Amino acid sequence: MERQILFVLSWLYAITNVLLAMVSFNALLLLLLAVWHRHPRPPAQPYASESEWPTVSVQLPVFNERYVVERLIDAAAAMDYPRSRLLIQVLDDSTDDTAALTKTSVARHRASGCPIEYIHRDERAGYKAGALEMGMAAAPGEFIVVFDADFIPPRDYLRRMIPEFRADPKLGVVQARWEHLNPEQNILTRVVALALDLHFSVDQIARSRSGLTMNFNGSAGILRRACIEDAGGWQYDTLVEDTDLSYRLQLRGWRIGYCPDIAVPAELPGSILAFKQQQFRWAKGATQVLLKTGWKLITSKETIFRKIEGLLHLSGYIASPLMLVSLLLSLPVTLLHGYTPLNWAVLGLAAFIPPLMVLWSQIRLGRPWLKRWINYPVLFLVGIGLAVNNSAAIWEALIGRQSAFVRTPKFSSADQKKSDYALSVDWAAWVEAALALYALATGIIAVREAPLLAPFIFIYAAGYGLTAAFGFGENIRMRSLPRSSRPVKEISRR
Repeated sequence: MERQILFVLSWLYAITNVLLAMVSFNALLLLLLAVWHRHPRPPAQPYASESEWPTVSVQLPVFNERYVVERLIDAAAAMDYPRSRLLIQVLDDSTDDTAALTKTSVARHRASGCPIEYIHRDERAGYKAGALEMGMAAAPGEFIVVFDADFIPPRDYLRRMIPEFRADPKLGVVQARWEHLNPEQNILTRVVALALDLHFSVDQIARSRSGLTMNFNGSAGILRRACIEDAGGWQYDTLVEDTDLSYRLQLRGWRIGYCPDIAVPAELPGSILAFKQQQFRWAKGATQVLLKTGWKLITSKETIFRKIEGLLHLSGYIASPLMLVSLLLSLPVTLLHGYTPLNWAVLGLAAFIPPLMVLWSQIRLGRPWLKRWINYPVLFLVGIGLAVNNSAAIWEALIGRQSAFVRTPKFSSADQKKSDYALSVDWAAWVEAALALYALATGIIAVREAPLLAPFIFIYAAGYGLTAAFGFGENIRMRSLPRSSRPVKEISRR
């Protein structure tokens, strides 16, 4: 009986790893599409005269961003666009001294003739989506531009982006590429930069140029006002208002464009705890959007290929629970001396796809690719370690558990360890440590019972161990500070 149970578990193990391989092979398809569409497109022609430029409202949603808010406002105010056709809105939900800094900065730029206004909410109803919704009600612009607090829009951003809308009246959104302000800050920022580079130079290129469903990334993008209204406006029943709106507008027949040659630098999370917080929100939010719009996508008039890719896009974080299950089932498979109904040679090819994608993205972006690419092993291990965090996020979405929109703290050049925005170690770090020990013990057993399986299990041990070590290390450094320098919890109100 026990052996029969082990055989059933080995089949589950096989199915889990086949699904993981399918995720990688779909990524390979996107890579091939990105390579096929690698040639840049000619930029759109600018308007002939100043009076032809459409009206634009630039929205800057802010919540407790004392270290970066003045930098953002300065950059937005410096953008080159006809002043009579422009309005900048600072949408401030802050509950700390950010509000005073923001008011002062807005007043300074308004005194110099900049068309900028300050809007403050005492209650964060709807979080970021709620702020954007309220701002749009008072915004006259035909186009809405959104920048998060840690972005620095270049001076020519509007002049280069707005003309993209001229040729296609059904083009609802145009997204710019995210660049990085602090990629060399530490090992974490280096690997996060790799992950974002992969997204913006492979996934977004492949989807936008192949006519597949994609998403506005929530910042450094321009949206046609008519498109937002036609899709039902900003809604806040998910944690990713950008992806939610993206799918609703595409199902209404609007298109999303992407300009990879227009880059907007932003700050990368330099803390594993902040990064996990960000990934939790993205994983839970994407799953919420899948539950909200998945059936509408399936029953839409879209092509089968577009439907499948849309569903795979929204369920992309499924790799996390699959990796978690794979590790947990590795012990019974080891006790069967490594028996599984799998062809490991074929599935092993899937492991080479992610590093190939990272390499291609670094070459395409003109990075010192060898210097950057050698950080891939850390990215790979952290990706494994995040499985606990992301699986919990997916589970919360599936059971309908509501949670607050928790923004990722930004620090500019401030010392994160001495900031009120610093984070304490989370519960996931303890689970990661326990899984690392489980994987290590299973790997030791596998060395004797299933030697071909042992290296894969030890990789899991390294991934969970590294991610837990990052979290505990940050917590230890924080606790070494004087009590007056330790972080305080933010009050997040609806």
